[in-house]
Amino acid sequence: MNKKLFALALALGLTASLAACGSSAPAASGSAGSVSGSAAASTPSETVTLKVAASPTPHAEILNAVKGVLAEQGIDLQITEYGDYVVPNTAVEEGDEDANYFQHQPYLDNFNAENGTHLVSAGGIHIEPMGVYAGKTTALADLPDGATIAIPNDATNEGRALLLLEAQGLIKLKDSSNLESTPNDIAENSKNLQFKELEAAMIPNTVEEVDLSVINCNYALQAGFNPVEDALAIEDSNSPYVNIIAVKEGHENDPAIVALVAALQSETAREFITSTYNGAVVPAF
Repeated sequence: MNKKLFALALALGLTASLAACGSSAPAASGSAGSVSGSAAASTPSETVTLKVAASPTPHAEILNAVKGVLAEQGIDLQITEYGDYVVPNTAVEEGDEDANYFQHQPYLDNFNAENGTHLVSAGGIHIEPMGVYAGKTTALADLPDGATIAIPNDATNEGRALLLLEAQGLIKLKDSSNLESTPNDIAENSKNLQFKELEAAMIPNTVEEVDLSVINCNYALQAGFNPVEDALAIEDSNSPYVNIIAVKEGHENDPAIVALVAALQSETAREFITSTYNGAVVPAF
């Protein structure tokens, strides 16, 4: 009888010891904080925070459309909206954001070259066709000699705007393959057009002050324009300016980043883009 009681006591002691060891195990390293450098959640109970910088329209709206998809995978998508084209990149470079979603590859390449940053694309999501909008002049055919056209002043979008104007027969560039053309690179300007170079975000505020404005689609949408209906001319769907998810070099294959790109290239995202923007934003996947 004493031997049985001793065996029972020993078994209970071992059980308690094992339970204590289990309760003292450390929490998963990816259970809190930024996702950079951590693995994606392996179970729904292990929530990983993914911080993404985005332009309000359409980027943040598209991100919000897939937030639930990522939540099902244990990823808490936190979106911060920015109104410019500089801080979202520096924030990713410095580690304040895990990724950003607002730019195309030519802009990113130029930004890296000029600022010494180390950002790369993790995947292409959509195209926002740039458009020409009426101001004092309401039709391209009525554009007077010496008319003023507002264009973005950043290197890649300025070249893109000039290429669009060239496609309408308004100017002729020295080299149509140069994506960073400026007004100094115009070879033929039969209407003696003048160019007002402005920060891209400011152009919608000045449309009534100039004859025409060339506006990035996201800023046109924010200003209440319908690019498909309101633009006098617009890029076609073959535009090379695909908007991307950008991350710090070395993080493009982080599991949560891969999951983000997959969600943004899913049918959920495609249906949201096509039904919400009616051709003003075009899926690139």
